[in-house]
Amino acid sequence: MELSTLDYSIIIGFFTLVLIIGIVVSKKSGKNTSEYFLSGRTMPWWLLGFSMVATTFSTDTPNLVTDFVRSDGVSGNWGWWAFLLTGLLTVFVYAKLWRRSNVATDMEFYDLRYGGKPAHFLRGFRSLYLGIVFNVMAMSAVTLAAIKIGQVMLGLTPLQTVLIGGTVTVIFSAIGGFRGVVYTDFVLFFLAIVGALGAAIYLVNLPEVGGLSNLVNHENVQGKMSILPDFSDTDALITILIIPIAVQWWSAWYPGGEPGGGGYIAQRMLAAKNENHAIGATFFFNIMHYALRPWPWILVALASLVVYPDIASIQEAFPNVEESKLGNDLAYSAMLTKLPSGLLGIVLASLGAAYMSTISTHLNWGSSYVVNDFYKQQVNKNASEKELVNVGRITTVVLMVLSALFALELTNATQLFDIIIMFGAGTGLIFILRWFWWRINAWSEIVAMFSSGIISLLFWKFEDVLFIGDSAPFPEWSKFPLVVLITTIIWLMTTYLTKPESKETLQNFYKKIQPGGPGWKKVVEQATAEGNIIVEGTEKWSVPSGILAMILGCILVYCCMFATGNWIYGNYALASGLTIAVVVSGFLLARVWNTMKNDIL
Repeated sequence: MELSTLDYSIIIGFFTLVLIIGIVVSKKSGKNTSEYFLSGRTMPWWLLGFSMVATTFSTDTPNLVTDFVRSDGVSGNWGWWAFLLTGLLTVFVYAKLWRRSNVATDMEFYDLRYGGKPAHFLRGFRSLYLGIVFNVMAMSAVTLAAIKIGQVMLGLTPLQTVLIGGTVTVIFSAIGGFRGVVYTDFVLFFLAIVGALGAAIYLVNLPEVGGLSNLVNHENVQGKMSILPDFSDTDALITILIIPIAVQWWSAWYPGGEPGGGGYIAQRMLAAKNENHAIGATFFFNIMHYALRPWPWILVALASLVVYPDIASIQEAFPNVEESKLGNDLAYSAMLTKLPSGLLGIVLASLGAAYMSTISTHLNWGSSYVVNDFYKQQVNKNASEKELVNVGRITTVVLMVLSALFALELTNATQLFDIIIMFGAGTGLIFILRWFWWRINAWSEIVAMFSSGIISLLFWKFEDVLFIGDSAPFPEWSKFPLVVLITTIIWLMTTYLTKPESKETLQNFYKKIQPGGPGWKKVVEQATAEGNIIVEGTEKWSVPSGILAMILGCILVYCCMFATGNWIYGNYALASGLTIAVVVSGFLLARVWNTMKNDIL
């Protein structure tokens, strides 16, 4: 595939701009850890919102969506669409609590909520577990997508792609810190959205596809278009829709979709000016992420079924691609090779933007865990700010190298999606309840974390015996719910068999966060009886209003997303009804939101 001078100019110009931004902000970012990891907690909601969207606009996302569409149809995307529920719960319930905590990372929360050696161990271990192990896996999926793009579109070897993309990204991330990440995310978002829309419009109108009307009527596409799975196929219905909606969204930890907030989403909430800016940023992110962004990727995936109906046709068209990297997710990159000069440069630059945005965020987030929650707590408590920033920069490089090496061993993005979901199964309920139920302690989280991982490994080891084949005692779809059920039983038993946190720890947490609700009644009554007033102000418990806002927000976003799809498909009556639902739910949500905002103020 040949790139023109115009294409090279666009790509080189983009990377130059990103490095300039990183260099310009490097001096301020390197002043201290607060600046390097949180930009001094002065960020406005719109800038943080764009940063969240750009971060999740990664190179592996269109590949993952393409894999879902080609394998299970458009409805296969419920595997990640279901995380809207936890996203909006974070917006309307947890965002203000995170900002109110004033911690440097969500790992620091453990020393606020729990006490003693178990809390100290949990903070240190989980900072490495998430900051390195899970973080490296997430970055590897992004890097794998970059490798496939490099192979198909540029003829690069996996090692060449990793060296080129990784070197530029790690230099920018190490010197620019969080401020550099957020500033460039703002630029990267617009470039990425232009590239995705431009690619979708051009590729749907390829001669072999024949435009939108021919696409939706093509025999390869018609069976893949439904937004909901086939209700007559029980296994598909349970796997694709029921488990994600009924179980997965609240029970599983996943980067960017953590129940109760966490990870790089929490990092951005903690960097916000105040509680309202934290809420506004996360709400903006969820609307953009779910309602407005999926369809350009879905359209390209559907068009790929016409041009490359199976993996064999992809292999035939690109014989130089390593066999270990072949999969349905490769179809997205294959389609992009048909773009014309100019648009090709924009799309490649946008994919580079998506890669850099996601990787730089994960690098900064992961190094913040290593620095604040491991090195500063376990290695050198008296480390200077300069030393901590330097450790953060070294960690950034190490994380990049590890993720690159792991990416070279992977085949497709769905592999890691399934692994991460399974290893976090059953822990999510703790992250939701720990803010509102005093009885949860550090041992609850420790046991849940290890149980989930061990049970998942055992299920994989004995998968053939337990879940596959006519003689298996359990259907294959039950693997995830069983991990959730067993893990939940274990951590609940642990909670009641171990001592609760000390009354001083619980009362101090309540006084700082003001979570409210019946789950803290015993702690409040005990403090009051001792003459210790821990309830401040007259703010009423906002969780019922928050849940109502979450439900209205889900109706708004899902209706917006499905209305867009039906307008595209030509189902105008259904699209009109869904559009009306968007307006009504938006109006009702605005009323609830105004009430909640006044309560906060």
